[in-house]
Amino acid sequence: MHDVSHGPVAAAAFSDEERAAVYKAIYSRRDVRDQFLPRPVPDEVLMRLLDAAHHAPSVGFMQPWNFILIRDEARKAQVHRAFMRANDEAKGLFTDERQALYASLKLEGIRNAPVNLCITCDRTRGGKVVLGRTHNRQMDVYSTVCAVQNLWLTARAEGIGVGWVSIYHDQDMRHILGIPDHVEIIAYLCIGYADELYDAPELEIRGWRKRLPLEGLIFEEEWQRSAISSDPPRPDPATGLPATRSTCD
Repeated sequence: MHDVSHGPVAAAAFSDEERAAVYKAIYSRRDVRDQFLPRPVPDEVLMRLLDAAHHAPSVGFMQPWNFILIRDEARKAQVHRAFMRANDEAKGLFTDERQALYASLKLEGIRNAPVNLCITCDRTRGGKVVLGRTHNRQMDVYSTVCAVQNLWLTARAEGIGVGWVSIYHDQDMRHILGIPDHVEIIAYLCIGYADELYDAPELEIRGWRKRLPLEGLIFEEEWQRSAISSDPPRPDPATGLPATRSTCD
């Protein structure tokens, strides 16, 4: 594991090579769906990933996460059945044209990945009053998502693929994994070595959706209308009526 210093750390920038490695992990991170190899993940590597997740920022330093490792084939089969039930429901929510594309996507690697990992958020950790969560109760959830991202980026650096499974009924997963009501399920991840990674997100390559242009997502000082915003026009202060969109928005 990483040796963490408890003293002051210099705020100097990383070297060019170190900085390039950080950006490489970010830009080449992919959601691995079903390309996992049977090669096991060594315990020492898995612990490095979990240690990186454990060093995510957390509101009030409450560290609300827990990590449930699932390697038993029978339990993974239970999870897979829960996924398949929900996946059949999800497919029916799309239009006929999208249904065919949806059905062609391999959206999970539950059975193929050597390790499944459920990351949870214990919303009672730290007591009723938590520094930084007094006015935004979701901050503990956001903190746990940071742990997910830490693990995902370090997995990329280790040459390990990660897939996020989000299609299941919450109560099904709670029953299978014995998760109590006060603990929130944040992520169910498939983890393992992969034979290849796409140059771009698979959903972009397969035509599901394109990456939005960054310049259309940046606002100055306040919320603004943009060509890619799905929000309705803000009311005109003088009339109270919806403002007319300009071709210059």
